[in-house]
Amino acid sequence: MKNLLIAGVVLALAACSTTSPDVVQRGDAQRLSTVQDAVVVNVREVTVDGSQSGIGGVAGGVAGGVAGSSVGGRREAVVVGVLGAVAGAVVGNATERLATREQALEIMVQLRNGERRAIVQAQGKESFQPGDQVVLISTGGTTRVARAQSVQPPPAPQPRS
Repeated sequence: MKNLLIAGVVLALAACSTTSPDVVQRGDAQRLSTVQDAVVVNVREVTVDGSQSGIGGVAGGVAGGVAGSSVGGRREAVVVGVLGAVAGAVVGNATERLATREQALEIMVQLRNGERRAIVQAQGKESFQPGDQVVLISTGGTTRVARAQSVQPPPAPQPRS
């Protein structure tokens, strides 16, 4: 039961973090971004490995230690408590790593000047195919790919008569 509680806490904490291209981080709001036009060359699915912040290990260690220390007499409780803490930390770390894993896309694009770039980003609402017109939006050291919106040039001014 306690391990289930730990897994729930780790999953809840993992859900607070996102790398979705559809979510803008607070620090990136109202900041000027650079935009480059590009064409998609290739798209492939990848998995971004999960993180190990230590929260899962600490939570698992505490729960394992508490659960283990309630077993047997005083001497056994100490030994089983330590073993439970170690086992709980290992399980908590693994749970956190799996819970923060993310399916993503590696999108290779070609810029107008012929240079190629590859960007890995979480799968969002947009899908990309080779040949799609896209823009690379760079803000504060991060870059994301978005579908380019077709923009019509403004109409030429009419001469006054």
